Amino acid sequence: MSAQKVFASIEFKPNSDDLGLEKVGVRTTEQGHIAIDERMATAVPHIYAIGDVTGKIGLAHGASAQGMIAAEVIARRPTSVLDYTKIPRCTYCDPEVASVGLGEKQARDIGYEVVASRCPFAGNGKSLAMDDNFGFVKIVAEKKSRRVLGVHIIGEHVTELIAGPSGMMNPRCTAEDQARTVHPHPTVSEVIMEAAHALLGHGIHA
Repeated sequence: MSAQKVFASIEFKPNSDDLGLEKVGVRTTEQGHIAIDERMATAVPHIYAIGDVTGKIGLAHGASAQGMIAAEVIARRPTSVLDYTKIPRCTYCDPEVASVGLGEKQARDIGYEVVASRCPFAGNGKSLAMDDNFGFVKIVAEKKSRRVLGVHIIGEHVTELIAGPSGMMNPRCTAEDQARTVHPHPTVSEVIMEAAHALLGHGIHA
């Protein structure tokens, strides 16, 4: 594969200057992000912040999740704590890239003993029928319990697939749970099931 140009997007700078935040007591970080707690509240009790300006995760669906929590807190309704590692990350390039949870190195650096598997789209029936079978699914799991720590996918339309694996990020979900979840056939999503089977040592197309 060759390319004529490479576009690198490193980071963004929050546009929080000249808003008068310091005058009302809203604290910001050295980078200019508005400091919030797990309820999206700033240092000022009646002021909340969500989205890119918080510096938590630069994704629209992440901001929406933050907004729902803030709204529930303001309305004094029960809410939840947002785990930013469990928010799916999507890159809309060609081929697409999607991931959720921890990468293999990240998990090891934290202290997990990990096991990983991957399954290519090359053996997936629907991908072959569409003549679009480039890419793979990779699952990272805790070695002893097989608890899923991360899922990473490269290929066409994989940003449509990552929502399912995002549900695998709860503490009780294991690779076996995913492997035993019946996936419709023929679908591209079957590659996720196959990667889980491969992790358990009995992959068919992996």
